Amino acid sequence: MADEKQVWGSRVGLILAMAGNAVGLGNFLRFPVQAVQNGGGAFIIPYIVSFILLGLPLLLIEWSTGKYGGQFGHHSPPMIMQKLDSRWAWKYIGAIGIFSSIIISSYYCYIESWTLSYVFHSAVGTFNGMTEEEVSNFFSNYLDLSTTSSGLPYEAVVLFVFCLGLNVFLLGRGIKNGIEVVAKVCMPLLLVFGLFLVYKSFTLKAGIEGAYLDGTVGLNFMWTPHFDSLLNPKVWLSAAGQVFFTLSLGMGCIQTYASYMRKREDVTLNSMTAGFLNEFTEIVIGSAIIIPISIGYFGIDSVIELSRNGGLGLGFRTMPFLFEQWGGVLSAVAGVSFFGLLFLASITSTLALATPTVGFFSKSYGWSQKKSSGVFGMLILVLGILPVLFFSKGVFDQYDYWGGTIALFVFAMSEAILFSWVFGVDKGWKLIHYGADMNIPIFFKYVMKYVTPTMLVIIFVAALIKPKNDDWSLLSLKGWELDDTSIISELNHKSVGPNKAWFSKNHYAENTGLVEYLKTENGKTKMIIANMGEYKEYDFDGNLDVYVKEDDLVMIGTPIYGGRWMANNVFYIDMIRVVLLALIIGICVLIHFSAKRTSEEERCMNHDDMFK
Repeated sequence: MADEKQVWGSRVGLILAMAGNAVGLGNFLRFPVQAVQNGGGAFIIPYIVSFILLGLPLLLIEWSTGKYGGQFGHHSPPMIMQKLDSRWAWKYIGAIGIFSSIIISSYYCYIESWTLSYVFHSAVGTFNGMTEEEVSNFFSNYLDLSTTSSGLPYEAVVLFVFCLGLNVFLLGRGIKNGIEVVAKVCMPLLLVFGLFLVYKSFTLKAGIEGAYLDGTVGLNFMWTPHFDSLLNPKVWLSAAGQVFFTLSLGMGCIQTYASYMRKREDVTLNSMTAGFLNEFTEIVIGSAIIIPISIGYFGIDSVIELSRNGGLGLGFRTMPFLFEQWGGVLSAVAGVSFFGLLFLASITSTLALATPTVGFFSKSYGWSQKKSSGVFGMLILVLGILPVLFFSKGVFDQYDYWGGTIALFVFAMSEAILFSWVFGVDKGWKLIHYGADMNIPIFFKYVMKYVTPTMLVIIFVAALIKPKNDDWSLLSLKGWELDDTSIISELNHKSVGPNKAWFSKNHYAENTGLVEYLKTENGKTKMIIANMGEYKEYDFDGNLDVYVKEDDLVMIGTPIYGGRWMANNVFYIDMIRVVLLALIIGICVLIHFSAKRTSEEERCMNHDDMFK
């Protein structure tokens, strides 16, 4: 019962913790890449509109419902949602919040360990003198447990376990003495690191330190608006998805953090402050580091090409090489600042991601904060070791897709409908303003009821049936070809390509092009098949037979290596889906058999007190 008595020590601590929850890798890696992939400035207008119509209303919903549930001693999404409506189905829908908490934590803690490793290697000068290819290979070797670039065997495993242990230790200290203290230290330090890198970006000059263009060229690309983007559904969907991701909506984190607020603590001002602090970090700092610096060295067209590999590729495979152009001490400072910034953003987000599950164990089973944190840590160790061991098999991507994307939309869509149409937007509006220091414009009341739920449904349906190449003109009553990235196509393994069998004696080319690179060393063979700037990399056992040679032209479906029975990635993908399904079923079982505990606050509090 000790968990019920936990509260935030100060408003500053609450706001910084909430901001730390939202400020994560998405601000510094995902946002700039999303902007580049959607035309730079073409992305900004839909992004801002989506923030107003989707982000702010959902922030208010999650803060207010979390605080409301906390007054009755509930600190997890299932019990908070059932408190809004007593019908049994809502607590099982709330299970999605616990599911996301566990799955995202599993791979986010792994990424956190990458950032810590890169802080160390930047500080000791590991990247000094490395070519761009060598820096990229360093990351590949880090993920490949059979090799090491640092001399520390199984570095990825060791650092993952260390970061997990650190998070469990901090969680065990509770809200005030653990999470709040971390937020007060990490968030200001993160801003200092970020502003230093922004300064370097602004002062980057063509012809100095190897730069090809001024840093302002990249900033202009990011901030020159293109009004034709308003007619492009793809840009709107990407912008809405980024707003959703950056504010940590649909994960249960905000609800759980808010559940530890005092009864008369303000929701409106606190939520707006935390939300806009996140947006400042993303728009002002996040947009002014990776893209301007990389454009300064590679040019706009090359960076657009590099962005196809995602923010992780740009961040870990490219930035250390660019920092080395600044020479000696400054490159080490830049590397420590950039990856230190990512580490601080990661640890505050991981702690937030853990709280829904820890709160569930603590409230539903009466466990102490330390025991709940320890059980959570064991869960993450079991589930998190899978992407560590099988990263190249697509396990990481499956976790991110189902736990970090689809589950979030489904949960947020459900809570928006519950708040506005089941619980009632009128009661919800009173809930938002209970103890408030400021009034939200009445406009948002109607946005919450009509616009936000509608946008979420549209986004989800669009992701379900997205036409090929995002060409929405293909929609027809007669049907249309689905894009490989649509949810239906993902379920059907449409994007897997020719290697659809679980086990096969041969591996077939998944793209058409020339064999640009083929080399075997340290028992591993690496092959790159490239075509018009797009390439596919294949890494496999060096003892396998290779059926092609450099400069050969291969077509999709051409056998390129083999010789013995192998498990294709689709096998690992399906096994992970079974694990994910078992997890959500297990969570529902835990909810069903959870102890029926009633907090002292709920016994003493008038249910309608907050609506007077």
